[in-house]
Amino acid sequence: MVKKVQLPLQTLNLTVGFMTWVILSSLMPFIKEDIAIPPEQLAWVTAIPVVLGSLLRIPLGYYANLFGARKMFLVSFIILLFPVYYISIADSFIDLMVGGLLLGVGGAIFSVGVTSLPKYYPKERHGFVNGIYGAGNLGTAISTFAAPVIASSIGWSATVQLYLLLLGAFFAINFFLGDKKEEKVKTPLFEQIKGVYKNEKMWALSLFYFITFGSFVAFTVYLPNFLVTDFGIDKVDAGMRTAGFIIVATLMRPLGGWLADRFHSLVLLMFVFAGVTGAAILLSFAPSIEWYTVGCLIIAFCTGAGNGVIFKLVPMYFHKQAGVVNGIVSAMGGLGGFFPPLMLTLLFNVTGHYAIGFMALSQVALVSFVLVIWLYFQERLDLSNQIISHTAEGLIVTDKHGTIIMVNPAFTELTGYEADEAVGKNPSMLKSGIQTKEFYRKMWKTIEETGTWQGELWNRRKDGRNYLEWLTISAIKNDAGEVQQYVGLISDMTEQKMKWSKEG
Repeated sequence: MVKKVQLPLQTLNLTVGFMTWVILSSLMPFIKEDIAIPPEQLAWVTAIPVVLGSLLRIPLGYYANLFGARKMFLVSFIILLFPVYYISIADSFIDLMVGGLLLGVGGAIFSVGVTSLPKYYPKERHGFVNGIYGAGNLGTAISTFAAPVIASSIGWSATVQLYLLLLGAFFAINFFLGDKKEEKVKTPLFEQIKGVYKNEKMWALSLFYFITFGSFVAFTVYLPNFLVTDFGIDKVDAGMRTAGFIIVATLMRPLGGWLADRFHSLVLLMFVFAGVTGAAILLSFAPSIEWYTVGCLIIAFCTGAGNGVIFKLVPMYFHKQAGVVNGIVSAMGGLGGFFPPLMLTLLFNVTGHYAIGFMALSQVALVSFVLVIWLYFQERLDLSNQIISHTAEGLIVTDKHGTIIMVNPAFTELTGYEADEAVGKNPSMLKSGIQTKEFYRKMWKTIEETGTWQGELWNRRKDGRNYLEWLTISAIKNDAGEVQQYVGLISDMTEQKMKWSKEG
């Protein structure tokens, strides 16, 4: 029973964490009426919670494996009580900065669930499960929509204090329903980092999440104040529009995970980044509120789906180091939400508009699109190389002039020649002298006419011993019909031949 409730429980935990994480940005239109905040520093107040919420994801992901999700959520909710209360009595810019920094714990708990939940489900469901958990992003929409409405009635300070009751309630729920017997992974942190820091896939996934989740956080944090100041929209209306953006992105997350369970994840990411590129270009032209809405919704669709797809790939590529990799990737996503608001504010102060900032987003998304294509074909090449390396038959590939360009381990085992000894040489190095020149002439004539040849052939190993092989040679041609390479597949028939001789 306890294991069955972990997905809904941890999803609700994330919802509460994210609700708390965005208190400042949700209530900023109200807070700045009571606390003087210089316009050039306004972005810092809303972006500061993202810093700790990003950096803490690495240790929280690791400790979720070490101690289990139950303990990590309990500790996190206790810690969050302090900044929430401190912000509710804040009366200065410094108070907001200090309290906002500690609010980051609410965003950091994301890496706890994505590390814990895959333990309860088979691999073919990891995308959908992590997508459902990621729907806890909805917490940002709840705060963005509900907090301004409540603050209009009871004030922003009392509204913040209501979160103390929510955190206390979920501390109690996790104490009784959290899984005390969750499977633990006790690989030392240093060993996990050592095993992944040179892996280009981890850094590629970090960049992708930097764009997808970073855009989600940046728009969530920045939209309420941006819509009020730039389009003159009412504060509650701005909150509702921002909540709409969050809801769309959040609902797309489990859909993205579900699609990733059924289709190639990298192909899905191609569509994601193509969409973000186009939408950011649209926003860079400073359109009307109608076209601005269209651009934001496209980004919500694409980034939401992308978030779900990426966390299908993490446990697939990094099963043993899932905790620390989840932390690193999700931390990069959080930092992706920290920099855009500051960059947009800086560019606006310099140029008077946001066009350059949105255009920069489009170009980073375009780079990610190209990188996804490279990873897709690299993955296919890696698969081909694995097939070649694990093929039981010896494999030898030459260019059209007959120079060896590749051999596999089975070739080395059969002939005794290592790859560096064979590459750059001609296959004639293997000749035993048993076949005549006429034999080879007829063999190559057949290959020229039909593109392939099969037959028995005596060759010589590196140690000088002859062996009988069954050789298949195929000519690899381009679209114009020109030969580019020759591939030889070799099977050792020496023992079989000797066995037949004895039986004969």
